[in-house]
Amino acid sequence: MSIQAETVLKALDKEGVIQNTDATFPGVTFQAIQAVLNSLSAFEMVKYKPIEKDQWVLTKEGEEIVEQGSHEYRLLTEVISSLEGMKISDVSKKLGKAGALGQGKAFKNGWIKKDGDTLKPSDKVSKDNLPSDTTALQLKAIAEGGDLPDKKVLTDLKKRKLASVSKAISFSIEKGPQFALKIVKMETDITNEMVSSGSWSNLKFKDYNFNSEGIYPNSGALHPLNKVREEFRQIFFSLGFTEMPSNQYVDTGFWNFDTLYVPQQHPARDLQDTFYLKDPVKGSPPADEKLWENVKAAHEGNAFDSVGYRYPWKGEESLRMVLRTHTTAISSQMLYHLAKDPKPSRLFSIDRVFRNEAVDATHLAEFHQVEGVIADYNIRLGDLIGFMQDFFDQMGVHQLRFKPAYNPYTEPSLEIFSWHSGLKKWVEIGNSGMFRPEMLEGLGLPKDMRVLGWGLSLERPTMIKYGVNNIRELLGHKVNLNFIETNAAARLDEELY
Repeated sequence: MSIQAETVLKALDKEGVIQNTDATFPGVTFQAIQAVLNSLSAFEMVKYKPIEKDQWVLTKEGEEIVEQGSHEYRLLTEVISSLEGMKISDVSKKLGKAGALGQGKAFKNGWIKKDGDTLKPSDKVSKDNLPSDTTALQLKAIAEGGDLPDKKVLTDLKKRKLASVSKAISFSIEKGPQFALKIVKMETDITNEMVSSGSWSNLKFKDYNFNSEGIYPNSGALHPLNKVREEFRQIFFSLGFTEMPSNQYVDTGFWNFDTLYVPQQHPARDLQDTFYLKDPVKGSPPADEKLWENVKAAHEGNAFDSVGYRYPWKGEESLRMVLRTHTTAISSQMLYHLAKDPKPSRLFSIDRVFRNEAVDATHLAEFHQVEGVIADYNIRLGDLIGFMQDFFDQMGVHQLRFKPAYNPYTEPSLEIFSWHSGLKKWVEIGNSGMFRPEMLEGLGLPKDMRVLGWGLSLERPTMIKYGVNNIRELLGHKVNLNFIETNAAARLDEELY
């Protein structure tokens, strides 16, 4: 049975406070009441609280007992009506299943006794002295009132499957701050007509719900770069990696270059390749003086079993502030902290880096680098190649080749190539290597701990996956959030490799 909101408002106005909706609105389901109260509460017209209580109801068998009497009482009347008692074999014939159920209860109540194969009334029961049918009376009381004061009796009736309990929900209601007998429709948007006519000043507007989480799944869209980034993250996590904190975009040349054993005369440190800050121009040296001296010694030579680069290393150059050119600047800091408790570790990061590049269809001054680092004892180049194959297998890239390369901070270094089935040739997809001892020992790591590292861009696989030819379409106002994976190069494992 449904109910109108106006009915509730009129009843509340008359009573002042409604203590129990079951009493005020008999026959109306709590779902119907709750729907109306939720609506009125949204307009601050009422306040309400739910009231829960246990409500006992009869099972089908319990209802039959109220009409016909309990099994044990019916058995007793049959036994008494038989002059010579009732044969045990006849119980089921006359009463069916009820006879067998009532027999045990009648014995327990002391109503009947057994004489051979015959059931007879007990000495305290006779035709003129019949006991009350307690079970039927208890069930009738439940049917009329929904409960009994004696909880033990209720438990017994439930065990006998004659009654069951459920939660009965009703509500107490009181007037809200905006109580009225009529519901005033509240506007949700202001229109041009309201503004031009001035009617908006006399209207009531619904409050904004700032806690709304929107409608899922149409509440937003992941940027294509973020979609591919998340795929890479899940691959790293599945291989036991921990994500590095990589949100530090500005750093000193000390961490960005010098700790990575990049010489101060390297072309990568020139203005045409790197963004340097004008304010502040310089940062602070590390608090660890030993680290500062270790890095200086590694560059100048005669440290860590290396001749170094054999040039006068300048601290001023090292402290110049720079937009990081690679996320390896974060890796060097993580390895420095790892040196305090050197243990096998797997780390990764996916974040932005900055290069002083001329922007064209394949280059941006700002892009993302995917980087992984493995630190362990006595690992070798073969471990790096094996892991690269496992890593790219997870991406769906199965045909790999490795070519020797040069990096200032890795030796040996390998460029990673994969077969491009569309272009019918091998294409470079990443770079890798083993970090040099001059770098690792300068950071404080033990001699027998070695570190494997590799990296690739995020934009290139995203362009391939979504069939984008111009990298500028991935960023800025031209980005298409409706990219779909139906292009010729939609999936790396099916179309490209």
